[in-house]
Amino acid sequence: MPDADMSDPLKFLVVDALNGVQAFARQLLHSHGFAADGILCCADTDAALAQGLAFKPNFLITDWFPKAPLSGIQLYRRLREVQPGLQLSLLSFEVTPEREFEALALGAHFLLKKPFTAEQLQTELTRALEAVAKNSPGPGRPARPAPRPVLPIMPPQPLVKPGDRVRYQGAVHVAQYVVHRHGETVVQLKGQTAFVPLEKLQPA
Repeated sequence: MPDADMSDPLKFLVVDALNGVQAFARQLLHSHGFAADGILCCADTDAALAQGLAFKPNFLITDWFPKAPLSGIQLYRRLREVQPGLQLSLLSFEVTPEREFEALALGAHFLLKKPFTAEQLQTELTRALEAVAKNSPGPGRPARPAPRPVLPIMPPQPLVKPGDRVRYQGAVHVAQYVVHRHGETVVQLKGQTAFVPLEKLQPA
C-alpha cells in the first residue's frame, strides 16, 4: 500500500514565532510551485499540533522551541504518529553539538542557526526539496517546474505571541493562538472561537 504522503502533492507546516520567517518560507515554497492550501504556518507548537494532526503535513519546518512545554522535536514526534513519513527541518538560535547530533539522529534535512539570511534559508530549503523530490517522483512534486526563486523581503510585521495582551474593539484580550494561513496572520483570543486578523489588534 503506497504511502499517503507520496500519492498527493506535498503539504508543509511552518512553525516559528517570527511572522517574517513564516511569510518568507511561504513565499519560497510558492516559488517552488507548491499550492497555497498546502502550506500552513503557525507561531507556536500548541497551535501547530492542534491543526497539524488534522492537516497531516508531509514536511515540518520548525523552530527548536527549547523552552516551550511542547518543543519542536516533541511536535515532530507527535505529528509522526499520524504521518509516519514526515520530513523534518529545524531552526534554532542556539546550535550546539548536542542539538546537531539530535537533529542528525532524527534525520532532519537541516538545522539552520538563527538569525539567518534569506539566501541561507533558500539554499537549505531548496536542497531539502530536491532530496524529497528524488524520493517521491511524480505526484509528490509540485505541479509545475520550479523557476529560480526571487528572494522576497522578510516583512517587518508586528509580533503577537500567545499570552500577549492585545486591544480589540476597545477591550483588552489575551492572545491564545497565532496562525498564518492563506496569506494572512490571524489570532484567536482567549474565550473566543473566531480568528481575528492581526492588523485589527493593537498592543495593550
